[in-house]
Amino acid sequence: MTESIIIIGAGIAGLAAGCYGQMNGYRTQICELHDLPGGLCTAWEREGYVFDGCIHYLFGTGPGQPFHEVWEELGALAGRDIVHHDEMMRMVDLATGKTLILYADPDRLEEHMKELSPADTDLIEGFVDGVRQFRRFNMAALQETPRALMGPQEWATLGLKMLPYALAVARWGMMSAKDFAGRFQDPFLRRAIPEMFAWEDCPVMAGQSMLASMHNRNGGFPVGGSLEFARAIERRYLELGGQIHYKAQVDRILVEDGRAVGVRLYDDRELRAAAVISAADGRGTIFHMLRGEFVDKDLQKRYDGRLPAHTQVQVSLGVDRDLSGEPHWVTYLLENPITIAGERRDAINVKHYCFDPTLAPPGKSVVEVMLQSTYDYWQRIYGRKLYDTEQIQVCDAVVDFLERLYPGIAAQVEAKDVATPLSYERYTGNWHGSTCGWLLTKDTMVWTIQGVDKTLPGLRNFYMAGQWVEPGGLVSVVALSGRNAIRMICHEDGRPFVTTKPANL
Repeated sequence: MTESIIIIGAGIAGLAAGCYGQMNGYRTQICELHDLPGGLCTAWEREGYVFDGCIHYLFGTGPGQPFHEVWEELGALAGRDIVHHDEMMRMVDLATGKTLILYADPDRLEEHMKELSPADTDLIEGFVDGVRQFRRFNMAALQETPRALMGPQEWATLGLKMLPYALAVARWGMMSAKDFAGRFQDPFLRRAIPEMFAWEDCPVMAGQSMLASMHNRNGGFPVGGSLEFARAIERRYLELGGQIHYKAQVDRILVEDGRAVGVRLYDDRELRAAAVISAADGRGTIFHMLRGEFVDKDLQKRYDGRLPAHTQVQVSLGVDRDLSGEPHWVTYLLENPITIAGERRDAINVKHYCFDPTLAPPGKSVVEVMLQSTYDYWQRIYGRKLYDTEQIQVCDAVVDFLERLYPGIAAQVEAKDVATPLSYERYTGNWHGSTCGWLLTKDTMVWTIQGVDKTLPGLRNFYMAGQWVEPGGLVSVVALSGRNAIRMICHEDGRPFVTTKPANL
């Protein structure tokens, strides 16, 4: 019988596991290498500005909608205002001025896209019909029950829930944005569509689901940003009686007789428990904390470096200018490509956070530019003066670009910050500085549907949660992952899984 649980990592998955563990009568403690909760769900302050590093749109912000109950149980949204956008983002061709606006309203989106390209009417109607279908689709149903606990009846229930959307999932879940764009006749849409959903290999279904959730008012932004969101869950965990050890990096997961029995920290302290949940980096957990002793061919293949992980540079600026009258998120398609961080850039996306007044002083703005960038590029120059110089050059290139869009803004920049893949690696321990674990593609989409094992071969009383067992790294999905780790432990112990909500709800 499990009485105590050690959880590695105080990100959203680890905090969720801790909360649900406490709800179900387990004594839990979390070991976190940093001194703040949230992991990748974080923000940082510079010169009076708060730079957000995670949430763009959060599934579960709508009462009665998928994932909302999880946030209620975790106390994440209590008393928090939610900003709902009518458009997800815009794509602007700087050469022609043409603009694609991703309206959350599918009717408005369809009309707008047809105005841009009447010749592509059939493709546009099919795409927007998919958005309408996914408005009724419960994404949470795919992760509500751990696959290890699903018998014939549970699979049959899931099949019935999925049946009305089976054709849409098969069509749009296995088609990348790049492949979809290649079918358009209009040259502007062929170029703009791959930029719609962050990366060109993103399944079209992921973007459709985002638009659908936004239209349902279930994909908003919690005011206060990512760190305050994580702190709310931390408070819930502590109120439930949990314990967090900050600056407590795990060196090794202790194993005796094929069972996980605790952890050893880098300061040589040992903490013992009847079960261990790792909500930390997947590769670090399997090949370092467990020394690669519980690995089969599938795991070796998964972590051999061939599968895509998302790594980026985030340039954050605090600007003495009110940009609230501008669209909050725009991807600019460049007439003349520019090279930044060693890569040719044909498009630059720019986001401001004026919709959240807590992130900047009155009348001022936070501006962020995210650029895909490889870990190897930065790793080769780390520890040398060239690394710092390159960060400055990247920031200067971004400011120069913004100056063309907003003349005079260069002189108004009051705070600068550049986070590279190595920054993410140092802060979270994530392999190669990945910001969302495995990149969601039409290939890894299969894992989302089928599920990824949350245990390791030959190791008992050990479970994994978080983005490395949930492709795509959505904040709502990793929270559900932590919840399901406790469900699995409850099942092993033969006790019912229970949940509670804060008294103030």
